[in-house]
Amino acid sequence: MAGNRFGGILPLVLLLGIFNRDSKKLDKRLTEYVAGQEEGGGQVTSVSPSSRELVNERIDKALKGRGFADSISRKLTQADMRLTVGEFLGLKIVSAGAGFGIGFFFGRGAGVFAFIIAGVVAVIGLYVPDLLVGRKGKKRIKNFNNQLGDTITLLANGLRSGNSLLQAMELVSREGASPMSDEFSRIIREVGLGLSTREALANVQRRVPSEDLDLLITAINIQSEVGGNLAQILDNIGHTIRERVRIKGEIKVLTAQQQYAGYIISGMPVALAFVLYLIAPQYMTKMFVWPFICMPICSIILILIGFAAIMKIVDIDI
Repeated sequence: MAGNRFGGILPLVLLLGIFNRDSKKLDKRLTEYVAGQEEGGGQVTSVSPSSRELVNERIDKALKGRGFADSISRKLTQADMRLTVGEFLGLKIVSAGAGFGIGFFFGRGAGVFAFIIAGVVAVIGLYVPDLLVGRKGKKRIKNFNNQLGDTITLLANGLRSGNSLLQAMELVSREGASPMSDEFSRIIREVGLGLSTREALANVQRRVPSEDLDLLITAINIQSEVGGNLAQILDNIGHTIRERVRIKGEIKVLTAQQQYAGYIISGMPVALAFVLYLIAPQYMTKMFVWPFICMPICSIILILIGFAAIMKIVDIDI
């Protein structure tokens, strides 16, 4: 009787094992396909994960679902940086440690205030990776917006030649420049993996938060529901976007002098204080005792307020 019971369970165990193995094979194939397409080489290589990758994976699982982790992940995606949230946090810690060491080295003659200087530089170092990521993300979005007008024209011409919307997007992914070609390549891959065109375009909007791109995506979504001549619609949108880019360029030229004046005026006192500290540290350290320490603190606050006011004046939105 026991043998009959074992014989009935054995096929079920084998069936579950085969299903689990096939599921793992499917996940592995999908991962290799996406990774291979991201690299652009067309060759799929299987590499066993290292200990560093396993640690990063565990950190990402622990941080998944948290608000700050999602914000960091979104910023890294916008900057197109191949870093995980765990790697980015580790980079921030290393940057803060390096800043503490640099601050302590230059403030070693200030006694107890050396630790204060080291702490201030460490805080600055902690936010340096955020500044770099934000700067790269803004630059990438700017390049994307500059290419969007010509891309829309290419899409419209592709539709007039008889191609479908996805075929026109594939043409852009082949003929366009980065970052435009990268984003349209992702659209094609996501649609090939089962997402709808609307969902793939929404993902692009999350990766590249642009008002011009939102205008294009809205037009495509409305046309897919109500119909109409999409090529003509794209021509009108492309003309509008090119005019906006041209006007933004003219405004940037007209406000460049005021913007650089803000950088120079704000940075000159800090640079002068640093040079004086290198020349005569015993003279500058007298300012870091009470009540004279209030002078550099108030000076830094006023410099930051003035710099923010100048940047706000020259920031003209259209």
